[in-house]
Amino acid sequence: MRKNYWMMAAILFCGLSMVSCGNKNVKEQPKEAQVETVQVERVVSDAELCNAAVDNYLVNVIGKNYAEAKYCIPCPIIISTDDGNKEDVLVWGDFWVFNYDIAGDTLKCVSGGDHPGLMHLKKTDNGFEVSGFDAVEDGAGNRESAKRIFGDNFDAFEELNGNAEKREDIRLHTTADYVKKHQLPVTMLQDFGWPAVELPK
Repeated sequence: MRKNYWMMAAILFCGLSMVSCGNKNVKEQPKEAQVETVQVERVVSDAELCNAAVDNYLVNVIGKNYAEAKYCIPCPIIISTDDGNKEDVLVWGDFWVFNYDIAGDTLKCVSGGDHPGLMHLKKTDNGFEVSGFDAVEDGAGNRESAKRIFGDNFDAFEELNGNAEKREDIRLHTTADYVKKHQLPVTMLQDFGWPAVELPK
């Protein structure tokens, strides 16, 4: 009886040892965090592509007619668009362009001007391009041509065209965006004969 008792005790001890060792062996080791990199391709909207086409036209077609400077910054003030026909997207606006050189921390305006009218854009394999521009006439025919070109958008155009403060605010913000995007080392803008003004942060 005593012999059986010791045998049972020995078996029980070994069993407990095996269970204990087993627990140590199956203890989960910390897993290294797996980081999955997912690249998301940014989809560029038609509106952004149209804006890029307008900017490109202002810089490379209209801007070339002014006295040259290091930087040509477009400032289109869009009044209305009609993108119902991708072969003839209509963009009405008061289209400004300015050429600048840099002196110290200031963009110095060398040349530029205003070109209100209607741009026609068409879809291409690379986005959009300006296929035509109906410009408002200078001089005596200015108002009548503006009415004809802007149509239902004429009142909005006239209100904007007569608000120099609003136009200048748009120009400053557009220029500030350009400066940030192209990392230009400037904080001020100055027109000839005028004091320099600080660009919006």
